[in-house]
Amino acid sequence: MRKVLLIGVGAGDPDYVTVQAIKALNTVDVFFLIDKGSAKDDLIQLRREICERHISGTSGTDYRFVQATDPERDRTAAAYGEAVKDWHHRRAEIFERMIAEELEEDGVGAILVWGDPSLYDGTIRIVEELTARGNVAFKWDVIPGVSSLHALTARHRIPLNRIGEPIHITPGRLLAEGMPAGQDNVVVMLDGECAFTQVTDPDVDIFWGAYLGTRDEMLFSGPVTEVGPQIVQARAEARERKGWVMDTYLLRRRRA
Repeated sequence: MRKVLLIGVGAGDPDYVTVQAIKALNTVDVFFLIDKGSAKDDLIQLRREICERHISGTSGTDYRFVQATDPERDRTAAAYGEAVKDWHHRRAEIFERMIAEELEEDGVGAILVWGDPSLYDGTIRIVEELTARGNVAFKWDVIPGVSSLHALTARHRIPLNRIGEPIHITPGRLLAEGMPAGQDNVVVMLDGECAFTQVTDPDVDIFWGAYLGTRDEMLFSGPVTEVGPQIVQARAEARERKGWVMDTYLLRRRRA
C-alpha cells in the first residue's frame, strides 16, 4: 500500500531538520510540492536544498519532485473559517490527484511542511479529508519538526514559558483589541496586519522574528510601543524586496 509522510523540515535552516526527519527523507520516492507563485520560489528551492543535503546518494532511493499550483484563496471573504475550509478542500483535490497519478502502489510519498505539521498548518486536516474520501488508499504518518516558535525563542535566547504562567497562542486577527484579558505571554501566528500595533501597554515586550533560520532572518525585541514602529517599517521593506513575509512573535508583559 502507498505511504505518505508529512515531514516537518524546520523553519528554514537545513540544520533544523531532525535525525528522524532525515531518516524519513531517505525512504521517499516522490516529494509533493505546492507552488505558491514566483514570489515564493525560494521556498520551493529551500525544500530542494534540504533534500540535496540530507538524502544520501547510497540510500537506494531515486527520488523525484511532483509540483502543482496552489489554488487561490479568498482572503476577502467575510466567513474566514469557511474560506479556509474551501481552500483546504481544493488543496486536498490536488494532493489526491498527485498521489493517485504519481505514486506507485508500494511507493512512499512525502509532503515537506515548514516548521512542525501540527502547529498552525493545514496539511494534517487535508490528509484526513483524503482518507475520509477513500478514493486513494494509503497509510500516513507525521514526522515532527522544529517550529518557527521554537526557532524564535532560541534565536532570542529566551524560554517560552515563565514559571507557573500559561502560554496563549493566537492568530493575529484575534489580537485586534490588544493583549487578551488575563494573559501575560501571548504567541502570535499568521499576523499579516501587524496587530501588535494595537498593544499600547508600555509594560509589554515583543520578541519578533521573520524568515527564521534563513539568510534573510530578521530579529527585533524590546517594548512593543517603542520597537513596534521599527518592525512595521522593516517588515514592509522586506515584503517589498522579497514579495512575502513569514514572521511570528511573542508578546510578554514584564513582571512588576
